Amino acid sequence: MFFIFFLIFSNSKKITFRNFFDASISGLLFHGLYLGGVFYALSKGISASVIALIVSLTPILTSVLAKIYLNEIFSKMQWIGTLLGFTGAVIIIFSDLKEGLSLIAVFAGLIGLISSSIGMIWQKRISSNLSLSGNNFIQALSASVFHLILALLFENYFMNFTDDFIFAMSWQIIAISLGAFLILMWLLKNKQANQTSSLYFLIPPFSAIMAYFVLNEQMSYLDIIGLLISSVGVFFVIKFKHKTL
Repeated sequence: MFFIFFLIFSNSKKITFRNFFDASISGLLFHGLYLGGVFYALSKGISASVIALIVSLTPILTSVLAKIYLNEIFSKMQWIGTLLGFTGAVIIIFSDLKEGLSLIAVFAGLIGLISSSIGMIWQKRISSNLSLSGNNFIQALSASVFHLILALLFENYFMNFTDDFIFAMSWQIIAISLGAFLILMWLLKNKQANQTSSLYFLIPPFSAIMAYFVLNEQMSYLDIIGLLISSVGVFFVIKFKHKTL
């Protein structure tokens, strides 16, 4: 699917070895270690709320790394926005936190957090004329090889093709790996890494909204308050790029 998308929408079909190497590293960091770490943590019993809290630290870590490696300047208003975004995410998540965390699950979540932040810095730092569709294709290819090796080494390779499984995998492939990561790559190409990562603060509140409509989970007043605070925080980070107090 990614290869077909690349053939149809990419103006340039040329892929140099440097393009392939750079995009492969991004694929290992984003699709391999980040998504792999998150899903492995979930398989080991960590709650979606806790993993969302861990992932919500991505903008903070990315902002620190961006200042060190990309020399990106974060204004005071943007730091205030980062604090507001994280506060809103924490308010939503702590209303649903559960006990019984396992060390391996937390460790896998932290691997996902670090990989996501490093992936943003890497993708922003490399200079590539590779198209977004070509970049996404190579990322998916490298991550597929990575996960295939892990599956063959550590898993009893079996898949039960139920309707739920097919729907879930289709959503992961089309909506996340293709759609969401194309948007993420475009944002990293056109925006600062710390600005782009601030959107991660919106994951918990919008997850709560989707759970309300799809899973019939009720939204509390804390969820609504957290959504508003996170939204204001992300607005500050994006709006006040060159402004200080």
